[in-house]
Amino acid sequence: MLDGFFRPTSVAVVGVARDPGKVGHFVFRNILDAGFEGALYPVNPNATEILGHRAYPSLRDLPGPVDLVVVAVPAPAVAQVIDDAAAADIDSAIVLSAGFKETGPAGARLEREIVERARAGGVRVLGPNSLGLVSTPGALDAAFAGARPRHGSVAMLSQSGALGTALLDKAADGPPGLAYFVSLGNRSDLAEDELLEAWCDDDAVSVVGAYLESVSDGDAFVRAAGDLAQVKPLLVLKAGSSDAGARAVSSHTGSLAGSDVAYDAALHATGALRVRDIEELLDGLSAFAMQPIPAGRGVAILTNAGGLGVLATDAAERFGVELAGLDRCTVEALQASLPPAAAFYNPVDILGDADPERFGVAARALAADDEVASIIVMLTPQAMTQPLQTARLVAEAVANGPTTLACLAGGDSLEPARDALREAGIPVFESPERAVRALSLMERWAARPEKHLRDRGEVEGIDHERIAAIIEASRAQGREFVTDADAAAVAASCGIPVPGGGLAEDLEHAREIALLVGYPVVLKIVSPDILHKSDVGGVIAGIADEAELASAYQELRNRVQRRAQHAWVQGVYVQAMVPAGRELIVGTDRDPTFGPLLMVGLGGVLVEVLRDVTFRICPVTDAEAKEMFAELRGYPILKGVRGSGAADLDAAAHLVSRVSELACSTPDILEMDINPVIVGDVGEGALAVDIRIGIGG
Repeated sequence: MLDGFFRPTSVAVVGVARDPGKVGHFVFRNILDAGFEGALYPVNPNATEILGHRAYPSLRDLPGPVDLVVVAVPAPAVAQVIDDAAAADIDSAIVLSAGFKETGPAGARLEREIVERARAGGVRVLGPNSLGLVSTPGALDAAFAGARPRHGSVAMLSQSGALGTALLDKAADGPPGLAYFVSLGNRSDLAEDELLEAWCDDDAVSVVGAYLESVSDGDAFVRAAGDLAQVKPLLVLKAGSSDAGARAVSSHTGSLAGSDVAYDAALHATGALRVRDIEELLDGLSAFAMQPIPAGRGVAILTNAGGLGVLATDAAERFGVELAGLDRCTVEALQASLPPAAAFYNPVDILGDADPERFGVAARALAADDEVASIIVMLTPQAMTQPLQTARLVAEAVANGPTTLACLAGGDSLEPARDALREAGIPVFESPERAVRALSLMERWAARPEKHLRDRGEVEGIDHERIAAIIEASRAQGREFVTDADAAAVAASCGIPVPGGGLAEDLEHAREIALLVGYPVVLKIVSPDILHKSDVGGVIAGIADEAELASAYQELRNRVQRRAQHAWVQGVYVQAMVPAGRELIVGTDRDPTFGPLLMVGLGGVLVEVLRDVTFRICPVTDAEAKEMFAELRGYPILKGVRGSGAADLDAAAHLVSRVSELACSTPDILEMDINPVIVGDVGEGALAVDIRIGIGG
């Protein structure tokens, strides 16, 4: 798959100028210098020979078949080149040329034209406005970056050409090196999901990094990333994490979500690892490419500087990395071979005067401990250190042992030691924090659960006809939200448990409903102009009998008249009073990229203040809903604290999963808030008490 891009046997470059300063000339020379072994053709109608190779007027004039064409001509000429490629039976094209949709409407029209021609001619296009690609397995450097990466097992895709040049320059300095680098450019055709699919089964790739600013197709990306992240680490640096561009929404879920939350939820669903900056991305790629995945948890810290040990320990707590408890035999071995003033427990401080032999002895003892899944070796250049010899002895001591990372804190004098460790396959970091953070990525991937990404197809147990009828009737009346009574009916049609109740048009009707559902009851104002009832005092609870009902009914209408005098009141919703319990909020919103997005959090009026919420893309299983509960800061409240019983999490999880399935199976539901969901003690169930469903116009 995509072999025409990554392993071509012949390449043509269109737009190879004789001027070395032009992009086409630079790329052609890059391909030559990288040692490409196949046929290579420069295309320039105004030249007969370039860099020792015969030049041809067009792709139609080439003497033999071509797998890949690299296009470096002005934007208006690209469409003709694509036609020529189709005529020459070339099925892969890299368009380096700029001047397309990134420039405005005219460029966008030009881009659509080349895509239409490419699809008609069976030509796949990378770009336009691409930096190009590098394939070290194919000995191909078809990019106009200055640095040439070393061969390695990292595959990298980038939606930023400028960032791509930085990554290539970094890869040129040393390990881990690259297998592939791809600059996506404008993604007119070839997009990130197809690259992830190709690298999933490519033995040349051990780890994948991605710099993303957006995703072309949310569902396709989730499927491809999910398949890849189950077998190879996938590290994603997603730019644009602020919520400034989030659309205006009326629901709690939508206002708390923002576009970045959806990306977090999507990446969580796939098992990919999200990183927050370039440094973490590069550090993580180095760790995964150079060292085996830890066989378990438990890191041993070895240092000749106590301060580094403290910093590493603090970082371990911050990043969720556990320090290993050393076996008694290990401690005794360390005590027998280290000075009395050394620290024999984790972290192991072998003192500032440690020579290479002391480092080697301590590293061997830790590597032999079955409780140690990983080691971080840290060194500062002190009088007795001998960094280069120390690096060699440490590398020998941990060979074929646990996952090992190093931190050499110092300047250029340590560079030979760093090189020795890297050549031995041990990644080296400049600070304890960076080493620990890289290890935490490895541990997170090692502990990943198996993902079961489910289709958003037909879901059993939903009365679609009833739901559709309710929504259609609401639309016919010009409503953007269904009434409380209809919202409860929609929920019940999906198997979401709700209290008994109904919409009362007057006091007499309210009495009838109250007698039907049984006292005590709650009264709630119903108005399409009042989004949040608590804002206007629109809820009165604990009504015990008919006398209280009459008084509360009038009080409710008076409150609304005072606080929202211009609101149209449709009626009063009479609902059975639900026993006290833990309050959750459950909601859905539709993300433009990833579709239905589910929120779970601690409910009530403080949800937007506390923001104790977590998100997933829909649908989720009962088990995944329980994972969401466990991520909340208020989870101890659900588990039971200070003598209080545990909440019925089984019932709550099933309610959450049904909400997610309703959102997936009913595209007409644009947003939904259930606040609160009242969860009783174990065995008492969970009820969706206050439901708002937005359907749009």
